[in-house]
Amino acid sequence: MPTDNDNDRKNSQPAVYHKSLLLMGNNFQISAVGESEHWAFERIDAAIAEIRRIESLLTTYRDDSETNLINRNAGVAPVTVSAETFGIIRRSIRISAITQGAFDISYGSVDKRLWNFDTHMQRLPDRETAKKMVRLINYRNILLDPEKTTVFLKEKGMRIGFGGIGKGYAAERAKSIMMERGADSGIVNASGDLAAWGYQPDGKPWTIGIANPNSAGQIFSYMNITNMALATSGNYEKYIMIDGKKYSHTIDPRTGLPIRGIKSVTIISPNAEVADAMATPVMIMGIRAGLDMIDQIKEIEAIVIDDDDRIHTSKNIHFT
Repeated sequence: MPTDNDNDRKNSQPAVYHKSLLLMGNNFQISAVGESEHWAFERIDAAIAEIRRIESLLTTYRDDSETNLINRNAGVAPVTVSAETFGIIRRSIRISAITQGAFDISYGSVDKRLWNFDTHMQRLPDRETAKKMVRLINYRNILLDPEKTTVFLKEKGMRIGFGGIGKGYAAERAKSIMMERGADSGIVNASGDLAAWGYQPDGKPWTIGIANPNSAGQIFSYMNITNMALATSGNYEKYIMIDGKKYSHTIDPRTGLPIRGIKSVTIISPNAEVADAMATPVMIMGIRAGLDMIDQIKEIEAIVIDDDDRIHTSKNIHFT
């Protein structure tokens, strides 16, 4: 027998319903197309619960998280983890190999004395100091045992973190949860890293704005997408100025020094986790090497804006 909510949903016109809140230390906006507010918010609340579950699993801000358990046992003993955490780490290592170490979840090993992106930082560390302080960043020293689902950080002092992939994974999982509950159209936006599926109530694709790297809060360009994900990494939100030059908060894990030459990278992919994970490596690898890599991977595209505001794209993107 149909409920009142079911009848409301059938007799109403579809609309987009939103919720915005702080999750995983980032501003999330979750949207669903539905024929009633109650129905849409049930799906959105299920997505929020899933993101909070993932946060508790991956965070470094809770002593009991699997991430912190792995980090505390670095150089000591392997740690048994859930199949989910094991899978994220295994995929992360694969991305590290593809990007030649430009993506590396062991970036958490960097000494906090090396980089503090605040107003008190007046000069860059010298190259030798920087190189020494990032010596523990090495994805090859993350040892996995698939049979026992254990993770072992080979060197004492090593630390892993999921800042470069966690938001995308959470967005992808939230999307899946909503779709399983019948939300055929929606967006999960994790501070610009987003997954969009289905269509707007008028049948049109979703219109997504790409941030202007020269002006926070403004849009550089728009894209119409459906069943796609998008992630942007840039130096426009967090950086330092030293001797009149802007240095991005994005650190090359191979040198310990900040990257220069690129203002922002936007990755477009069917999967939000992949999009999130690939944005920073393109910044680190540089325009030519980064786009060459993207061109060799199916179903991934990139838009790069350099320090001179020139636009560079992967081979299948054409601006008119």
